[in-house]
Amino acid sequence: MKQPFLVFIILITFISFGQEKESKNYFRNPLNIPSVVAGTFGELRSNHFHAGIDLKTQGKEGLKVFATANGFISRIKVAQFGYGKTMYISHPNGYTTVYAHLSKYADKIEEYVKSIQYKKENYQTGNLFFKEGKFPVEKGDIIAYSGNTGSSGGPHLHYEIRNTKTEHILNPLIFGLYPEDSISPVFQSLMVYALAPHSRINNHHKNTIISLKKIKEGHYTSDKIYATGTIGFGVRVFDRLNKALNKNGINSLEMLVNGKRVYHHHIEKFSFAESKFINLHIDYPYYKKYKRRYQKTFKENANKLSTYKDLTENGKIEIKKGLNYSIEIIAKDYNDNSSSIKIPIVGMHSNKLLYQPTDTTEFKIIAGNFHKFKKENITIAFPKNTFYKDLFLDFKVEKGVAKIHTPTLPLDKSFTLTFDVSDYSEEEKKQLYIANVEKSTYPIYQFTRKKDSSFFTTTKILGKYALRSDTLKPSVSLVHFKDKQWISRLNTLKVKISDKGSGMKDYRATIDGEWILMEYNHRKKIATYNFNDKKLSGSKHIFKIVVSDNVGNTNTLSATFYKKQLN
Repeated sequence: MKQPFLVFIILITFISFGQEKESKNYFRNPLNIPSVVAGTFGELRSNHFHAGIDLKTQGKEGLKVFATANGFISRIKVAQFGYGKTMYISHPNGYTTVYAHLSKYADKIEEYVKSIQYKKENYQTGNLFFKEGKFPVEKGDIIAYSGNTGSSGGPHLHYEIRNTKTEHILNPLIFGLYPEDSISPVFQSLMVYALAPHSRINNHHKNTIISLKKIKEGHYTSDKIYATGTIGFGVRVFDRLNKALNKNGINSLEMLVNGKRVYHHHIEKFSFAESKFINLHIDYPYYKKYKRRYQKTFKENANKLSTYKDLTENGKIEIKKGLNYSIEIIAKDYNDNSSSIKIPIVGMHSNKLLYQPTDTTEFKIIAGNFHKFKKENITIAFPKNTFYKDLFLDFKVEKGVAKIHTPTLPLDKSFTLTFDVSDYSEEEKKQLYIANVEKSTYPIYQFTRKKDSSFFTTTKILGKYALRSDTLKPSVSLVHFKDKQWISRLNTLKVKISDKGSGMKDYRATIDGEWILMEYNHRKKIATYNFNDKKLSGSKHIFKIVVSDNVGNTNTLSATFYKKQLN
């Protein structure tokens, strides 16, 4: 029995080695400029890990984007937010590359996408799937141009490599795209956590920020910690690559206790389904309160990330009276540049009595059960396993505002929030919507479903919610031209659109009664039409745009312009 098993192991090893060797040279740089990374794989983002790398485009839009290997365009999606204009190319080696935030596609593809947009009379295409023979590409073909569409914060190319079958995301740097990097990660601060009722840290039962001292490049030490009981650590750390000032994420984080590894987080691949567990991987309450992320070097029981290994007691450390401990936390980037913190701990029991208030309310949550609670005209319903652990929920209604615990508590699932609006007239109901009012002066529209006398929404964010009324119509104005003006020299037609109430929902623009494609930049609040899309007949034309907000208020702008068709 041993010999066949040995042959199997050798075969698997040979195959794996062969695939790895192939992969190193399989993909090329998607740009024709040196790779400068502005965002690394697995970087900590809001509610998710960064699923690819962000390549700098010299602060410009319109750089040529190339197919990184032979294959075919398998999917295209144009969206207002998220990835914006995106392209997916499937390759024979079992991987799919993703190119996002594009300004436009290569001519043939751009023409096809615009035909779909005009057919649907909608800028957003949804997912467009293609079979292998529709748009084949070869390595080095121009497929698109870099941009700043979707939720991008500046011109760049977002680039991903996924397993085609599983859609698991892999670090593109594995495949041979090596940006210059000789800089070690930088530790910013250290947090120590009291993880059990009996735990003490410097005579207190509370999470404590510990001062760091930089000894030399890549080497830090902390103040001595006096502790007892179960404790854990968290760090704020970033990495920089050569030729870029961006604060990037790290590749791995490990912790040693007296020389033995007890924690290791190494992010080389992950699935979209597990990305949400970032809110357990970081100190979420601290992040929500102060907008600073501490990565824990211990694992919460409900955390299902696959990126952990070599865990002892989930990275939680039991400190005993009379013993000394040497803790070392090591951060590495993809190029194995490393930095470490050495933390001395003295096990010392505290006799100080600390009063621990009992956290009880009338609303007890058992994480594995369904729960539904009502106060006044407001009902909240939580599916099974919405919460990561049992707790007492704080739920109050004051002056029409529902206070549902605190937004510093992460959720695994969305809950339903329902308002009984039977006391409002039909006219009043038309203007009403559910808003997050955590910041009372800046209510945030929640997608509101209306059914008879019940308005409801679903959300994964706890906090304050209330009904708000929007009676204001959106604002629409012409840009760079006036009514009854000649604009023959203009290549585009632009309008400014904004809404101060429930937010803009939709817009529809026409020239001479025919729908036109206007691309909306939500950051600049400018919608743009390119005259190259259609040939105009005659010189006098009527432009019309109708804009609506999320409660149905509309505003219509009409203007006459004169333009000679330039060949």
